[in-house]
Amino acid sequence: MHKTKWFAIMGLGGLLAMAPGARAQNRPYIGFVYPAGGQQGTTFQLKLGGQGMESVDGVLVSGSGVTARVVEYLRSIGPQDTQLLNEQLRDLRKAKTMVASATATTTSGSPTTAPATTPPGTSAAVQDEATQKLIARIEKRVREYVNRPACSSLASIVYVEVTIAPDAPPGERELRVVTPRGGASNPLAFHVSQLPEYCRKPMRTAEFQVLGKENLALRQRPENEIEDRITIPCTVNGQIASGEMNRYRFEARKGQRLVITTQARQLIPYIADAVPGWFQPVLGLYDADGKELAYDDDYRFRPDPTIVYQIPKDGEYVFAITDAIYRGREDFIYRITIGETPFVTSIFPLGGRVGEEHSVKMNGWNLGDAELTPPAKDATPGIQLLAANKDGFISNRAPFALDTLPEAFDKEPNNTPARAQKVTLPLIVNGRIDREDDWDVFQFTGKAGDAVVAEVHARRLDSPMDSVIKLTDASGKLLAFSDDREDLGAGVNTHHADSYFMAKLPADGAYYVHIGDTGRKGGEEYGYRLRISAPQPDFALRVVSSSASLRGKNSTSLSIFAVRKDGFNGPIKLDLGNPPAGFTAYPSALSANQTIGRVSFKADVVATQGPINLTVIGSAKIGEKEIVHEAVPAEDKMQAFLWRHLVPAQNLKVLVFDPSSEPPPKRVPREISPAMLAEAKVKAAEMLAKGQKFTKGQVAGRVRQVRILFDEGLLTDDFYNTKVAECECAAQ
Repeated sequence: MHKTKWFAIMGLGGLLAMAPGARAQNRPYIGFVYPAGGQQGTTFQLKLGGQGMESVDGVLVSGSGVTARVVEYLRSIGPQDTQLLNEQLRDLRKAKTMVASATATTTSGSPTTAPATTPPGTSAAVQDEATQKLIARIEKRVREYVNRPACSSLASIVYVEVTIAPDAPPGERELRVVTPRGGASNPLAFHVSQLPEYCRKPMRTAEFQVLGKENLALRQRPENEIEDRITIPCTVNGQIASGEMNRYRFEARKGQRLVITTQARQLIPYIADAVPGWFQPVLGLYDADGKELAYDDDYRFRPDPTIVYQIPKDGEYVFAITDAIYRGREDFIYRITIGETPFVTSIFPLGGRVGEEHSVKMNGWNLGDAELTPPAKDATPGIQLLAANKDGFISNRAPFALDTLPEAFDKEPNNTPARAQKVTLPLIVNGRIDREDDWDVFQFTGKAGDAVVAEVHARRLDSPMDSVIKLTDASGKLLAFSDDREDLGAGVNTHHADSYFMAKLPADGAYYVHIGDTGRKGGEEYGYRLRISAPQPDFALRVVSSSASLRGKNSTSLSIFAVRKDGFNGPIKLDLGNPPAGFTAYPSALSANQTIGRVSFKADVVATQGPINLTVIGSAKIGEKEIVHEAVPAEDKMQAFLWRHLVPAQNLKVLVFDPSSEPPPKRVPREISPAMLAEAKVKAAEMLAKGQKFTKGQVAGRVRQVRILFDEGLLTDDFYNTKVAECECAAQ
């Protein structure tokens, strides 16, 4: 029988000394999904990078029409793992050579022993094929090993197969992975598209860049992979490596009105260890001779660029994408859609009153006879997303705010107090800063001691307006002023450009609210909603994180953030909203003026069948009314090492697991042969004679390490048995 040699005695000692200990079950984390979307009616593979995904057994995609399953999990391995794999690889190659040599020289037809990669009794041809496949898998695993990843939290990989139904609604979804004890991961964006998709090869894990030797970590790509040829309309998917530019060549006809839109920061809003705190793509369009025709690095205030361009003549064109300062790694992911697709640049008004019909006008490219889908008649107050439908193709979505207050439109000319538009409070004014250096002024009558609030919703509704507001009395005296006010509920905004003030009126009489743009800009897209009213005390809640796991018949708690509005400072009771059987909340509340707290709940069930949706609610007595709001699940994200943001998610996913439940073994090795066991004992005796002793913890850790590689299908039965026996003997 072929005897497998593991490593020298001193090598065994070093590896045992560095063996990893037991790891706690943590919430899984995904740092990127590539590609971050796909076309209706297709099946394809995704590559996910993250950490804490051991034993990943499920994938959740929000919405309907999309199914996904885990294909393979590749944990981040270390030098000891690669040493084991190289030892196994050498044994397999040596055994294969011996078998080939014996087959070539043997004339008697007697069987030749090969490594145990398949069950006994398997034919030599099948066994040889299995050995070849195992060699190829190990070679790939070792080849893709990176000793020092640029980002360790991206180094564990999950491959997922996704199937999108032909009738799956287009648009953004949330994708999460699930582990048996860690529960659901953080969500990342995943898009269902209507156009054909092109996808570049997934990146290998990026290597850490050493200062002064950055070139050693750069991706070396063949020349033919730098530029791809595509047919428009389509969506292209790629990843930008450090110092890299991706190019796409296509043919276009004279007169085509092309829209080239990028999704990058929209896919991964914050990258914690990057400055700026996200992938900042730069997009350029060139003719066949390389002449630049159009360029964009931001679409208005959004970091993701968009180019709209009318083709001047038939021919070939190229668009290219890179990072603004040539950074890159595997989570610098983009999706670029190009074609004569409908694209909404602005809508007006930006909102309306609940329960009323709304006449919304839109501007943009390639809209033609497109129709804008209005809000549902039963829509509640909040933000609705409206899209144009042109011949069945859905455009980008525009936010539309619904509220309960009376509504009006601004009426020009109203740019000075002398021409001020008279209004009666409370009121929401839908207006526009029509031209550069324009102001809209509104006059109302107030009484001494009254409090008045002026609040702008513009940037939060995708208007490029950077508002500034002020309050003056009849003499022109400035009573209140506001430029920017932070809104903790707007988790993806980094420039909180909307304005707000609350002021007490000093006397009876006429007052004026002025609104303009800080940069003195204007145009038809510079829409706003200006609320002028008495204070409307209220609150909003964020629950962090958007997923949790707990042991059966146990409890856990989550952080709660309160966004208090218009001076509300009262207590807020916390509870679960219509929880499923077996879930109850402990009495908890945010006290007066408190903005950060905890909400705790327990599960009386032993386990749930996968993650379930829970809802956290807050209730407060405001005046004579009991106000109840659902807490929006959110992820606590860091931007550029310092600033934290609460990024909203669709659901709060909670998993309850049974700690006594153990999954069945992935593989069951054959028993070790007496010869292998005897050899292992001899090696252990030699080690003990040299004074090399190891703790039970070190040995147990090493056995776990070997077992993981075996369960991953990277070690043969004989190789695994021998190594386990050597470890166990070394502990005696």
